[in-house]
Amino acid sequence: MADFYKQHGTRLGLKLVAGHDGMQRKIQIPEVHRPGLTLSGYLKGHSSKRILVFGKVEISYLRDLTSELRTVRLKAILGSSTDTPGVIVTRRLIPPKELVFLCDKNQIPLLRTSIPTMSLMSKLTSILVEKFSPSINCHGTLVEVFGVGVLIQGDSSVGKSEAGLGLIEQGHRLIADDIVKVKKREGGYLEGFGGDLTRHHMEIRGIGIINVAHLYGAVCIRDHKSIDLVVKLEVWDDHNFYDRIGIDEQHCDILGVKLPHHVLPVKPGRDVVLLLETIALNHRLKRMGYNSAKEFNSKLIEMIASKQKKRMQHT
Repeated sequence: MADFYKQHGTRLGLKLVAGHDGMQRKIQIPEVHRPGLTLSGYLKGHSSKRILVFGKVEISYLRDLTSELRTVRLKAILGSSTDTPGVIVTRRLIPPKELVFLCDKNQIPLLRTSIPTMSLMSKLTSILVEKFSPSINCHGTLVEVFGVGVLIQGDSSVGKSEAGLGLIEQGHRLIADDIVKVKKREGGYLEGFGGDLTRHHMEIRGIGIINVAHLYGAVCIRDHKSIDLVVKLEVWDDHNFYDRIGIDEQHCDILGVKLPHHVLPVKPGRDVVLLLETIALNHRLKRMGYNSAKEFNSKLIEMIASKQKKRMQHT
């Protein structure tokens, strides 16, 4: 709770009222709960690991109870709890003295805010979901190409940053270079962004660190973008077999999300920037239901079948 209060206390207008010694409690799950029915004594399904939010309805209900009954009901949800990370009272409402006493006694942080209850619930949920989202750092360059988030990966010095710089030169946008922070969002998609220090910067061997925003303008950068496909650059190997049709789509797994995966061999004379643009455009067509490789394969099968039929008619 201490970190949460430090990072978001000002934004949420939070003020610590009681339970100062409990600020080291951990927020274990990204969920927020209004006590509601549990204040009436019905505790089935109650989870003590969630942040509790007391709004106008909860405070009004408690005020209608006698002091003894109020203490009994609050003890039921707070008295023996060692997991409750904190309690927040909204709308500048004054918490009952029994609530203040129990929070102090059990070292549960009690905070107040002027924000309306539903607005606070929405903001808290958004903050907690962001904080608890699975994340990973990937080595590569993330660029938006024709609206498609392309993560360029490959061995060191294969030309990832140079390819990204070439795409920026063509009017596409940089999200992150070298280290790409990836988070899994609600809905099962991945979002990539750069670190605070390296954001909008690229490292080009032989040149050094460059600021893309200063060189090419704000139109060529983005802070974050969904990752739609992964392209691995590798040095051309004459002994390797490279797919020339593209019927069988390859995928890679990042944080449990499957992404289209392309291996792009690099050698002098190959326009890597043009090829990356083509991959992005082809991906957009596939999302629209048009698959060039499968259409070509269908036409080829039809042509072969037609020729076989004509041969059979002649014999």
